Amino acid sequence: MADEEDKSGAGVGKLKGSKQTKRAPRYFDDSSDVTSKDKHENEKPSEGKSEDKKKKSGKKRTSAPDGDHADTKRGKESWDSDEEKDPFPGEAPVKEETLARYTRGEGNKVKMRAKTAGPKLERKTMEKKFHLAAKQAARAELLLGEDHGYLEASDDEDTSQLSQTDIADAVDISAAQKHFDLKLDKFGPYRMNYTRNGRFLVIGGRRGHVAALDWMSKKLLCEINVMEGVHDVKWLHMETMFAVAQQRWTYIYDHQGVELHCLKKFNDVLKMEFLPYHFLLATASSTGFLQYLDVSLGKELVAINVKQGCLNVMTQNPQTAVVYLGHANGTVTLWSPNVKEPLAKLLSHVTAVRSIAIDKTGTYMATSGQDRYMKVFDIRAMKPLQVYRMSAGAGQLAFSQTGLVAAALGNVVEVYKDCCSNVAEKPYLTHRLRNNISGLQFCPYEDVLGVGHRDGFTSLLIPGAGEANFDAFENNPYQTKKQRRDYEVKMLLEKIQPEMIGLEPGGVGQVSQLTAQEVEKREQEAVQKKFEPARKKKGRSKSLKTVQRTKGVEEEWRRMKVRQKMREEEEKRKKQQKDQKKKEKWGSALDRFQRKDN
Repeated sequence: MADEEDKSGAGVGKLKGSKQTKRAPRYFDDSSDVTSKDKHENEKPSEGKSEDKKKKSGKKRTSAPDGDHADTKRGKESWDSDEEKDPFPGEAPVKEETLARYTRGEGNKVKMRAKTAGPKLERKTMEKKFHLAAKQAARAELLLGEDHGYLEASDDEDTSQLSQTDIADAVDISAAQKHFDLKLDKFGPYRMNYTRNGRFLVIGGRRGHVAALDWMSKKLLCEINVMEGVHDVKWLHMETMFAVAQQRWTYIYDHQGVELHCLKKFNDVLKMEFLPYHFLLATASSTGFLQYLDVSLGKELVAINVKQGCLNVMTQNPQTAVVYLGHANGTVTLWSPNVKEPLAKLLSHVTAVRSIAIDKTGTYMATSGQDRYMKVFDIRAMKPLQVYRMSAGAGQLAFSQTGLVAAALGNVVEVYKDCCSNVAEKPYLTHRLRNNISGLQFCPYEDVLGVGHRDGFTSLLIPGAGEANFDAFENNPYQTKKQRRDYEVKMLLEKIQPEMIGLEPGGVGQVSQLTAQEVEKREQEAVQKKFEPARKKKGRSKSLKTVQRTKGVEEEWRRMKVRQKMREEEEKRKKQQKDQKKKEKWGSALDRFQRKDN
């Protein structure tokens, strides 16, 4: 009987405190759990294998546990699968409006001529990655906790009647300090420019005063007087260099006020624009020339004679890097450094154009003329969307990151909200200064509008003007010195060539599907002119004779191309031989480090 009892109670007696166990199992005790699992695996290996297969397949056990194993870790195994089902299975849905902001356009529908399925599969995989990236970016919007707010007035109030003093009293101390006034009445009127991250400011007076400062901490970087007139100032790719269009030539200074370069080819410049992704400084002069300077190489890229007289109205499209010029005959022309002629022309006003502004998406363009009209155009269709009659001609226009439009009407600044897609019946905010306005720009990532005038510079608070969330990998207002150096190297490595500038914004990411033969054929058609043989008398202009003469000219053109190619190859071979002889005679500069054999 004792033997039978020992056999029957072998599996239970050891777990319940028999002499073979050192201590009784307790709650949250791993040792008892491990020993029980080992015994079950030793006694029933087939059942253990089946359970492992069930775990790998993702299926849960439905049988109830023994009473001895009830005191395991909480949440270690779930026995009731019906009660713990996810009420919201799958991924969280994404709104179509949110997804549309991050999509990269339609997929590539060009038919591939590949004989194997490899390239097609690669393209399909890339399309899936693009779609997944857009979906993840749309889901990540939940992490952007900041949101830009606007002024909201009651029924009997109007936001345009609020003064800067009222706004500064209502906001916190840090925001109120961003409203200030620099009184510089001896060297005005002033032009100004913010850096791309909105941290630094440079101002230039018409009578030679130039100053660069960290406008948030009010720390002065440099202050000089160039002793001649200043027409425009512009930051370059970093806050360590800025360009000044002076009375005669264009100069480049560092953040300490030291002169770095004197660009004598860029004379009589009135307006400047810097293209950050191409490292190009575009200038418009009073002589009617549009010039491009490659800042990374220090060379003039191209000089284009616009043939429209003095160029004093200029801006750029931040999406396509195309330069927009306004002229006295009311037209707006679009320019690229690759073409000597304008890419497009647009008749915006019947009188001279006074100012042009383009939003950050490159969709809307606002123009003002001497006819006291401000027009908003859709750049994609080149058609006007809204027309506003102003009390005076707007001498300066500026777009904010959120779509607000600021217009300078003499000594009055008017800010309009939602004036592109809808009709704005009244201004969002207004502010009156003592003198006429000469410069206007919204500060990036801040609710601030910078205004340059005859008495100096004024910083205005415009709630809802700046983007609330910034991308630290693109523009970081709080970057350190090391981050700035790394960012500068990254920008140089990712520099876009000037040949990529065009009206199509997606041209940089596209891949040409033309074969080498098609490209060569297009080049021949572009270079080769169609030969039309002269008509001769006495039967020498028959169809056969004409075809023979045409083919003879084409064959001669081909021979000339072959001779030119052979000549280039011969020159290349001679140069290589010359370099080889020179190397054998003099050796290399690294030969001094070679090991000398005794």
